Amino acid sequence: MAANQQLQLGFDRPTAIWSVEELYTKADQALLNKLTEDSRFERKPAGIHPDALGEYFSMFANTKPDGGLIAVGIENDGTMSGCVRSGQEKVNRLEQAGDTYAPDARYESRRAPVIRGDGQADFVVLFRVHYRKDKVVETVRGDAFWRRGDSKRKLTDEQKRELQLDKGQLDLESEPCDRLAFPHDFDAELISQFAERFRSSRDLTKETTDEEVLELRHLGTIESRMFRPNVACALLFGRDPARVVPGCKIRFLRFEGEQEGSGERFNPVKDVWLEGNVPALIVGAERVLESQLREFSRLGPDGHFYTAPEYPKLAWYEAVVNACVHRSYGMRNMVIFVKMFDDRLVVESPGGFPGLVTPQNIYDMSYPRNPYLMDAMYYLQFVRAAHEGTRRIRDSMAELSLPPPEFEQKEVGHALVRVTLRNNIKQRKVWIDADATSVVGEAIYASLSEPERRTINFVAEHGAVNVSQVQRLTGMSWPTSRKLLMQMAARGILEHVARTDIDRDPRAHFVLKGKRPSLGNRG
Repeated sequence: MAANQQLQLGFDRPTAIWSVEELYTKADQALLNKLTEDSRFERKPAGIHPDALGEYFSMFANTKPDGGLIAVGIENDGTMSGCVRSGQEKVNRLEQAGDTYAPDARYESRRAPVIRGDGQADFVVLFRVHYRKDKVVETVRGDAFWRRGDSKRKLTDEQKRELQLDKGQLDLESEPCDRLAFPHDFDAELISQFAERFRSSRDLTKETTDEEVLELRHLGTIESRMFRPNVACALLFGRDPARVVPGCKIRFLRFEGEQEGSGERFNPVKDVWLEGNVPALIVGAERVLESQLREFSRLGPDGHFYTAPEYPKLAWYEAVVNACVHRSYGMRNMVIFVKMFDDRLVVESPGGFPGLVTPQNIYDMSYPRNPYLMDAMYYLQFVRAAHEGTRRIRDSMAELSLPPPEFEQKEVGHALVRVTLRNNIKQRKVWIDADATSVVGEAIYASLSEPERRTINFVAEHGAVNVSQVQRLTGMSWPTSRKLLMQMAARGILEHVARTDIDRDPRAHFVLKGKRPSLGNRG
């Protein structure tokens, strides 16, 4: 094949990175032979029933960001069988399948000439199905589908409702909230603070009541001089919003090591439930995380210690705020999880990415799932409402030379968005806890060997260390590890904690000199 023909076909670029539009526009037999089914492309034999084909129109119409391409006249193994032998009546019905069986789908079609395996001229029908960002596309049976990899997945009723909320077909925020009585079940002080900030920003006088401000910001309606709150108002200001959305909670879990485990092996060392309205959840999460995250100091090339947090506050705070503001409250029973491991911090929020947001465009695309909630959080000074949160997470991590944040959507029976912050634990091996700096001292620390520094770091993080732990930490033998610890104790760096009335205490351990914990509190 000539070079200019290759360029025309686009074979100089991997087809895996072609857009759906490129595939549809350039598809000929050579390209169709090259393609395999993926998130953008589906092939079907001409014998498919038009009703079944309608499911694929629904599928790609609900698959962001670009929908997909259906090629009819290709067997499952890729053989070009064409459509001619099916007869014109069947071809007509196939070409009308989108209108007949998925009438809300938006698509265009064309015929692409091909040569069958028997050498006869034929054609395949190509359907370029566009993603509909404003509506969930269902079949005439009321079913809806979407694409995952190379598979068609039927949406559950919950997933369908979630997608309808994302696309603005349903408005959960504006649903009246009858389970909480206004003003008795609401935080009057927080409402007053919100209303005053709004009045100040708009140069309004006190004549505009707090209830009128709430109505202006779409947080309820005034009917017969009585304010009727909606769901967004309950989430923001309710004293117990879990009566409306049971999953309006955060669960904080801290694990030893780098694995969560399951069943009997699920053993977090700290498990905290946070409840309350969205501002209270954020404040509570901030308090818990600040109590668990550590600061580390390292000896710089100039002989001085430099201190930095395990993770920048801007990063983990924004991750929590984003989870609270952009989560799906339509998944009423699902909670936010914040999980802390030795090497990473993970924030998981119910629901997939809203609207057209993807991991690839997350720094540039703004599409609030809960616009009224986000608007109010702006006046409460929790968010800036300018899609700056993800950028601040990225930039603050970079400032500490930490890995970039990871944004992903996962399917675990339901969709969730997971944000992962990694602390570069390998680099941190040469750091020690800032609290230990005053005990060890710069001069002593500078004289320590690498195994001794790693031991000090472990003690600073966990409060105590034993011989077996040093053995695993350094790779040295058990006797050598014990010798290292005893030498550090002789130098006054560590203190040996053990019973003296027995020859060998199985609970013997070492702590920083002057920082001896109780035997029952070493977690």
